Amino acid sequence: MGTDFSVIAGLLGHPARSAMIDALMDGRALSAGELARLAGVRASTASEHLGRLADGGLVTVTPQGRHRYYRISTADVAAALEAFARICPPTPVRSLRTSAQAEVLRYARTCYDHLAGMLGVAVMDAMRERRWLAPVDGGYRLTRAGELALVAMGVDVVAAAGCRRSFARPCMDWTERRPHLAGALGAALTTTLLDRRWIGRRAGRGVAPTDAGRVALREVFGLSPAVLGS
Repeated sequence: MGTDFSVIAGLLGHPARSAMIDALMDGRALSAGELARLAGVRASTASEHLGRLADGGLVTVTPQGRHRYYRISTADVAAALEAFARICPPTPVRSLRTSAQAEVLRYARTCYDHLAGMLGVAVMDAMRERRWLAPVDGGYRLTRAGELALVAMGVDVVAAAGCRRSFARPCMDWTERRPHLAGALGAALTTTLLDRRWIGRRAGRGVAPTDAGRVALREVFGLSPAVLGS
């Protein structure tokens, strides 16, 4: 039996639905109104598009009061969309604003629930150079040194290991063309970086180190000033 790629291609083929999926790839739940604004369509049109995405299994919806919040349905769907992004052309840059936004995303962003971009790749490189990660079955396991270092940071390694998803896997970064860390461990690490305010959210999916985070990321991961910026 073959695979009918046209079903998913049809869902992603509309610019408004594509924009909505792209916005949801930072892992957060967004309201229908927020997604309508980001996609540049009316609320009624957005609802129609979101209904199709939900029916197709790409997003789930959670009613809360008068609002409906949408997010990518599963980690597996997010991983498939990440892989698909690597063969998709970038959004055309037609203004200084979109050029600046593209640079923000290239530097650091959330890729569903883990850190991506130049900063994410640098963190992954540092973890491998320090031998905190060891290859196993196409992914990684934490070494004892890695476990001690991440636990000291506050990463819930035990909870990550108990998740019903891959523990730690390389995810090819669509801007850097080198892997960043995905899987339950990548998500737990990113959550800790956000909770400790070592990185903060910017517009859309973008993130950036805070002043305190630059100091901490240099001390923990040995990241250079060239990576951390000013």
